[in-house]
Amino acid sequence: MSRLRLTRQQILAFRRRVGGLDERLPQGVTSLRRAAWAGLQDSMPRAALLSLHARVEGVEPSTWEHPSLVQLWGPRYQVYVVPKRDFALFSVARLPEDERGRRRAEEMAERLVAHLSRERMTDRELGTALRVGNELRYAATTGTLAIRWGGARAPVVWAVDRPKIEPADARAELARRYLHVFGPGTADGFARWAGISRRAAADTFASLEASLLPVRSPLGDEWLLAADEPELRAAETADAPARLLPSGDAFFLFLRAEERALIVPQQDRRERLWTSRVWPGALLVEGELRGTWRRAQHVVRVEAWSRLSGTAREAVEAEAAALPLPGLERPVEVVWETPA
Repeated sequence: MSRLRLTRQQILAFRRRVGGLDERLPQGVTSLRRAAWAGLQDSMPRAALLSLHARVEGVEPSTWEHPSLVQLWGPRYQVYVVPKRDFALFSVARLPEDERGRRRAEEMAERLVAHLSRERMTDRELGTALRVGNELRYAATTGTLAIRWGGARAPVVWAVDRPKIEPADARAELARRYLHVFGPGTADGFARWAGISRRAAADTFASLEASLLPVRSPLGDEWLLAADEPELRAAETADAPARLLPSGDAFFLFLRAEERALIVPQQDRRERLWTSRVWPGALLVEGELRGTWRRAQHVVRVEAWSRLSGTAREAVEAEAAALPLPGLERPVEVVWETPA
């Protein structure tokens, strides 16, 4: 089968458009759900909030707690904010297929649910009571465990009713979400992102083959949702002059070296963004990643990788000033760690 050939520029433009990064989505529930279509990683305190702010108008410090959103231990057992009605997709879809892994998850869930009953407690309290550590997160793949993590203290955990969707069906929809937001992609890439076995990912992609389009990207043979072809062929735009993307944002949440090289071709710049410790935020300017940023209280330190125009710098400073950060007693101050 002939494959549609894609350029780097087409792929980046597609990911920006479907991710709401070229132009913010209007305020409202529909936009929140679209922004969280493939989940918002929230492992850094309030990262999900800043990811929402980069995509949706009118985001406030409390928006991450909107009734249409919920938290859980999602892909790779990281903290995620996801649409509440999609809770099953980010939990049950990751239930192991092998007997040993599934039994481990089911048995842990039984212990946790029995102990929690209708109560809520922190994961530390729960782990101490049952004499388990982080392995209690295995229960999250059964869809019976929800959390609330505010960032400063241990997550609060409680039991919820088990979703009625079959794991294979949930996994298929999660794969569609992955391809829509991170596409084009492969089964192996889906396995790494979701934290599932390569076999489960391959079986899922095989079940979706009729709705997939084979493409050739700079990384080789990959797949795209056939329904996304018109969007990918659309003319490139980059209306947004600047966005401050938080650590773990979906636009640069890539786990493989080749994927990172596609987004940021220069190795020295990749080393500054995807560090061996906590990743900094990424500076998106005029459609390209052009630096990193970190915040301490009211001070936002921006390291641009090359000289930015005066207009671009003003746009970055306006974005920093508009960040919906709770508890700040002083206006945001931007410190540039680049040539003037």
